[in-house]
Amino acid sequence: MFLHVTEVRLTKDYEIRVTFSDGVVKQVDLAGELYGEIFEPLKDPEMFKQVKVNVDTNTIEWPNGADFAPEFLYERGREIKQVA
Repeated sequence: MFLHVTEVRLTKDYEIRVTFSDGVVKQVDLAGELYGEIFEPLKDPEMFKQVKVNVDTNTIEWPNGADFAPEFLYERGREIKQVA
């Protein structure tokens, strides 16, 4: 099964809540992952806030083209238990 990101929401600086195609929701802290040429601009909180789901690639992406693979986000994230 391929894993896809279906929703992303900024929760605080450099942290996002990601919903995956299997229904799992995870809190992902990306503060320690923003290095390298493509990710350096994301250290600006205003740029980081522009995260969106790219429906063509099924993952998160920023206007400068930076993205993270769904599998990386899934592995890196902490599962949020859903309350009914």
